[in-house]
Amino acid sequence: MQTPLRRTARVVALAALGAGLLAGCGDDDEPAAGDSSPSASPSTSASASGPATPTTPGRPAVIPVYYVGDTPQGDRLFREFTQASGVDPLVAAAAAVTSGDPVDPDYRTLWPTGRFASVVRTSEAIVVELPDRTWLTRGSLDAERARLAVQQLVHTLQGVAAKRLPVRVTLDGKPAPTLLGVDASDGLTAGPELDTLALVNVTEPAEGSVVGDEITATGRASSFEATVPWTIADSTGKVVQQGFATAEGWMDKLYPWTTTIDVSSLAPGRYTLTAATDDPSDGEGGGPTEDTKRITVE
Repeated sequence: MQTPLRRTARVVALAALGAGLLAGCGDDDEPAAGDSSPSASPSTSASASGPATPTTPGRPAVIPVYYVGDTPQGDRLFREFTQASGVDPLVAAAAAVTSGDPVDPDYRTLWPTGRFASVVRTSEAIVVELPDRTWLTRGSLDAERARLAVQQLVHTLQGVAAKRLPVRVTLDGKPAPTLLGVDASDGLTAGPELDTLALVNVTEPAEGSVVGDEITATGRASSFEATVPWTIADSTGKVVQQGFATAEGWMDKLYPWTTTIDVSSLAPGRYTLTAATDDPSDGEGGGPTEDTKRITVE
């Protein structure tokens, strides 16, 4: 486990790497086609067996990983970026899902401890080989959490592949009937975004980022009339700035949003940026979905 200081150092380094990569990306949609973005996550090493294709020396791959977080609708998936160095990005991503070590403390994994035996992309599918028969059943998970755990894996691998390839499950080289108790006989596909993903997610700044006088905040959301309210609170919880961003759409899926925030008037210190969905029901529908990122203003 890395100390907070070491993680913060990685945030700064990876933010510089990801900012350049992000400029060449297309729409921030699902799956994350070609997505390369800053992340607060530590480097993911080769912790799973299988084909490990080294990345370009000195240039780690930036990959999306989906974790579980709380929302008014129950457990949903939030996306966090991490980096893979010296290992095939699909292998690294699958290992990140099962390791359950997100940088954002609001996120977690539902997966049992362990590693896939291999993760391989073919022209028709992404094939994951199970380590043993215990992963065929859901174990201590209830049916809904088992389904969401499977969606964690599917969204992550499809995001890395930048293509909606089905995920096929094998055991001892033969098709497996289930994964965590979920039917896998016909391959696994991503569920509808509005039923699976958190309705708002902050991509940038990453958890633990150190910022200067200005923040370019980005993310995805499905919020009433495409309005994404945001606040910045100080270490006591007092809101010191607020505003809103406008997403590119709403209702049918999550859409990208971005806004520039001038924080030059804030005293140096620790703050929390919160992005939320707009809530015209004023709490009657369970309240807004939120995603928070802790930042430090220099």
